[in-house]
Amino acid sequence: MTLSTDTNLSKAVQVLKNAQRICILTGAGISAESGIPTFRDEQSGLWKSFRAEDLASIDAFNRDPKLVWSWYQWRRAEVKDKSPNPAHHALAKWQQHSVKADKPSQQLSLITQNVDDLHEQAGSSATHLHGELWKNHCSDCGMPYIAHIDTGSTELVECDACGGYVRPSIVWFGEMLPQRAWQVAQQSADNCDVFMSIGTSSIVYPAAGLAQVAKQNGATVIEINPHPTDSGLVDIQIPYPAGQALPALINQLGL
Repeated sequence: MTLSTDTNLSKAVQVLKNAQRICILTGAGISAESGIPTFRDEQSGLWKSFRAEDLASIDAFNRDPKLVWSWYQWRRAEVKDKSPNPAHHALAKWQQHSVKADKPSQQLSLITQNVDDLHEQAGSSATHLHGELWKNHCSDCGMPYIAHIDTGSTELVECDACGGYVRPSIVWFGEMLPQRAWQVAQQSADNCDVFMSIGTSSIVYPAAGLAQVAKQNGATVIEINPHPTDSGLVDIQIPYPAGQALPALINQLGL
């Protein structure tokens, strides 16, 4: 069976055509198709001896701020030349169509666990649950740091307001999700007719609980992932890469 004749794709199309409120959660898999390593991938180069989990915490930053800052500068350098793939473009086209309609029949909420800006590059408006790689703030006073930072430099940057070290605006282990972003995600999941999980294993909480919330409120749960999670929450599984499945999906939706 090919994607174009996949019965689950057809089922998803029918469900989505009748949906008024759609909540979409994207994860590392969609960005991996653009060549961005997932957070759980083995580190490379100078970072091969480190685990990502040991660098992404406030304790690690307090212990050795230059080490953690250097790692994030390396991550930024790895990401800066990456471009949106067909999945990002398909979601942007879908979202823009729903906004431009004279009488919008659908409300499309895009929530992402990714810290890159590929959704925005493609033209989408996304809510970032785990922060944004290209934003920074002071580790002491919390003041946003908006000046340009050269990804080629590993020198620590000091806050203009208090002199504290600037850190990436990323949600580290042990930190709370951004309150506003989490409220948007919860409301979208609470009120949706269809919840779509794309390129995420649904094991990272609290984001993974959004599908459960949607399901409890009567939503149909659709998963797009070449490695299905076999979750009992999923109603329709489309076991293909997002870069293949999403263009096919919006094509059949007539967008």
